[in-house]
Amino acid sequence: MSRVTIKEIARRSGVSPGAVSYALNNRPGVSAATRARVLRVAAELEWVPNTAARQLSAARSETFGLVLARSPQTLIEEPYFMGFVGGVESVLAERSYALSLQVVADLGAELATYRKWAAERRVDGVIVVDLRVGDPRIPVLRKLGLPAVLVGDPALAEGMPCVWTDSTAAMNAALDHVASLGHKVIARIAGPPEFGDVWIRDQAFDTAVRRLALTATTRHTDYSAAQGAAATREVLADRPTAIVYDNDLMAVAGLAVVQTLGLRIPDDLTLVAWDDSALCRITHPTLTALSHNIVGYGAEVGRRLFDLLAGAQPQSHLYSTPLLIIRESSARCTP
Repeated sequence: MSRVTIKEIARRSGVSPGAVSYALNNRPGVSAATRARVLRVAAELEWVPNTAARQLSAARSETFGLVLARSPQTLIEEPYFMGFVGGVESVLAERSYALSLQVVADLGAELATYRKWAAERRVDGVIVVDLRVGDPRIPVLRKLGLPAVLVGDPALAEGMPCVWTDSTAAMNAALDHVASLGHKVIARIAGPPEFGDVWIRDQAFDTAVRRLALTATTRHTDYSAAQGAAATREVLADRPTAIVYDNDLMAVAGLAVVQTLGLRIPDDLTLVAWDDSALCRITHPTLTALSHNIVGYGAEVGRRLFDLLAGAQPQSHLYSTPLLIIRESSARCTP
């Protein structure tokens, strides 16, 4: 397939090649309407900047990009992203880099953002979160030639550089813990099923349930407090004696539901959270949690993206295995 040229974009847009160059390089000299038309045509033709020419002719933007295809409300509520972004920013600040953060409605809008950033040379590289199985963003990023570090398991990264935590080992630790306390009926309040890390946890949970001969159920949510609370009410109909949550926001919401219903924690129910933000340590009772350094995780992702720009070979990097911290929400199952 031949490369789409500026001349072809100019012909389709009805403007001169010079105007196309101004628009694609985000330079003054064309109207906002012309710039929008040129960018739209370039996206339709799947135009990709010439990487070699770009390296020769353009200074770096000193900006990294992060697009979040999530509900703004969930992002406001969830402590994870505050810590993660804070970690990324701490590394960027050391090198006077900025973070361009964009919240969008869905993957389609996220892909459009990458194309726009690449066409306008807005960012030097991107951080990609919430990986999917067969993630459609990976081939697009490769075609755009946009340096990227993926946040997720190598099984999802298709050979692209990634930083990950071992969710399988963490899930095994959580279920081994509740089984050791004599719990046989377990529920899990999980994240969105389309997310790759949730898919990996699903598999790990099901395997551990079979290994430990447990009776179990899973409810998928959007990670929000509201859906975490609703899912807790649903699974309580199955009379579990332990519940494992995929994030600490849902665990805190679930704790409130359980206490409202008059159940005692941990006498009637053991709760285990994930991520272990400060929320887990200020509840009453305090929550057992799978703990890892979220700020450090974000910082490591930032460092790996800088390494990639410096010419490092793409590779996967295991940052940590979440550690089970046992607190007051865990107790032996009483008949």
